[in-house]
Amino acid sequence: MEKKGEKIMYNTKKISQDLFWVGANDRRLSLFEGVYPVPIGVSYNSYLLMDEKTVLLDTVDKTVTHQFLENIAHVLGDRKLDYLVINHMEPDHCAEIPAILAKHPDVTIVCNAKIKTMLGQFFDFTIPEEQLMVVKEGDTLNTGKHNLTFVFAPMVHWPEVMVTYDTVDKILFSADAFGAFGTVDGNIFADEVDFEHRYMDEARRYYTNIVGKYGPQVQALLKKASALEIKLLCPLHGYVWRKDFDKFIDKYIKWSTYTPEIQSVLIPYASIYGGTQNVAEILASKLADLGVKNIKLCDTSVTDSSYVVADAFKYSHIVFAAPTYNNGIFISMENVLHDIVAHNLQNRKIAIIENGSWAPVAGKLMTELVSQLKNTEFVGNKVTVKSTIKENQIEEIENLAKAIVETFDK
Repeated sequence: MEKKGEKIMYNTKKISQDLFWVGANDRRLSLFEGVYPVPIGVSYNSYLLMDEKTVLLDTVDKTVTHQFLENIAHVLGDRKLDYLVINHMEPDHCAEIPAILAKHPDVTIVCNAKIKTMLGQFFDFTIPEEQLMVVKEGDTLNTGKHNLTFVFAPMVHWPEVMVTYDTVDKILFSADAFGAFGTVDGNIFADEVDFEHRYMDEARRYYTNIVGKYGPQVQALLKKASALEIKLLCPLHGYVWRKDFDKFIDKYIKWSTYTPEIQSVLIPYASIYGGTQNVAEILASKLADLGVKNIKLCDTSVTDSSYVVADAFKYSHIVFAAPTYNNGIFISMENVLHDIVAHNLQNRKIAIIENGSWAPVAGKLMTELVSQLKNTEFVGNKVTVKSTIKENQIEEIENLAKAIVETFDK
């Protein structure tokens, strides 16, 4: 945190002829929304359109106040701010609305009816009606050379969300859609970095954990977006897209329809003393012997649930392996299963391995939880291990591996 009185130098990026990025990065945040680890930080994107009328699209989180305000002041120069468009009222995007109103008391707030209601929930001040432009689906705002059209996107991922489309420069300001965890490190465009290898996993983890539950709503937005010519895609987190964003949109189509990205096997396991881990690793080896590639094991006791959820959206087949604990499922696996169910995963092939030194019930309970997922197909027979696997059970593991591979698309 900067000390009071310390000068923060502006740091802006030019996106197009009239559009500037005026956001900021947070590299010290450990948990996004208090729950999701962000080891490579997060960006809070805000955009300033410098037309005959000036337009700020969304604000940022309170942790980056000074940087944000310096950025706006630098780009505006001696001009006033005419409009503030609010696409999303989550505090990491709306926290600086009071600061904007304090510095630009005559600014017109552009929002929809639900956002207007939420302004009263988050803040104590009252905005005069004459400074509120409450828009409906399809309404437009002319700023001089540019025309902004407002497209509603409820539950992507809050009910008030809308996106803004510049019909002249073909820019979609997509709110939380098409975002990613991770800071923007000097480069602002996705094609300036190795996005596929450095950021795609974080984009998937962002989508699946933040928006994954709302596949039909994301599909509705994608349908609206498909009718638009898009040359720039400007999300509220992560990099701006100006080329090859069809590939990213294709990912969104898969994620929002719960379609696996790869045909392979994910094996999340929980293991108290190593017995269940041993079984999971033997199964992975047997699958590899049958030609399966890109197998992934993850220990739910040391892997944050958000990573397992993201991988569950990626893989076609999932094997859950866990011991019985206090007559239930071992804690870390139970948490993962509840998280996966809460995020509405569908269309997966599932197998179950349980362990228990006495009265094993984890398999039955895991099956009950996973059965809540739509279009779930259980593969092979449940494998039950008593403490540690014995030589005479290797055939069971081999048969499970064969049953899994037999369900692969040829």
